[in-house]
Amino acid sequence: MDALISYFSDLEKRPLERAGFFVAGMVLLWMIEHLVPLLQTHYKKSKGRHAATNLAFTAIHFVIHTLLAGGIVFIAGWTSQNHFGLIHWAGSGTVGTIILTCLVLDFFAGWLCHFVEHQVPLFWRFHLIHHADNNVDVTTGLRHHPLESVWRGLFFYLGVLFSGAPMFAVLLYQTALVFITGFTHANISLPAWLDKGLSWILVSPNMHKVHHHWKQPYTDSNYGAVFSIWDRLLGTFMKLEPSQLKYGLDQYYPNEKDEHFGALLKRPFQKLK
Repeated sequence: MDALISYFSDLEKRPLERAGFFVAGMVLLWMIEHLVPLLQTHYKKSKGRHAATNLAFTAIHFVIHTLLAGGIVFIAGWTSQNHFGLIHWAGSGTVGTIILTCLVLDFFAGWLCHFVEHQVPLFWRFHLIHHADNNVDVTTGLRHHPLESVWRGLFFYLGVLFSGAPMFAVLLYQTALVFITGFTHANISLPAWLDKGLSWILVSPNMHKVHHHWKQPYTDSNYGAVFSIWDRLLGTFMKLEPSQLKYGLDQYYPNEKDEHFGALLKRPFQKLK
């Protein structure tokens, strides 16, 4: 356990190593998509062109969150010095600290942030760029408009503050989050029993794909990032058979431009239809 704490305590100082986790996970899931695809894809030009658009947004997302990392370090240091947050009030040990950190960060930066983005029109204007993807795959996971990436970081700040999480636990959660985000968006078909079993605790691929169905109320459901418990407890959990899925949006965005980087960047500033 000491080795784990030591490794993740200063992982933010090794950005290339952190990026390595993301790249390795994406490459693995990319290969699995070819072996056991969930749905037949219909890219506008090619899988590579589709990926290039999504990964351009992903790269910007990582740059923004790297810039915001200093705030996380500051908040984690302040909560430690002032014994502020659930972890300090509960007197949690190492295991308890990891569990509480993951749960609290997942609620604030995962479920709550996502819920707000769907309920507040201003935030939805930017978040719809993520939903405009007509071919959800592993590259869709971090397809966020730059301004959305900013307020996602602010919700993450709230989670760190409320939990009182130390840096090693924050970075452990972030590392897991990046992989699970790729996993839940990947176009992979799991055995039904396995996907259903996972969904009782974690967000499973089929569970999250329901959130990407083009019609409400399915779009406004299954907001969780890592843990499915928030959707189950807060009444936002829904089911839909994979065979009934259709990605994209039935309004707000011309689906023929779902791979157009420039159009996607400008869309939140235009009148929504």
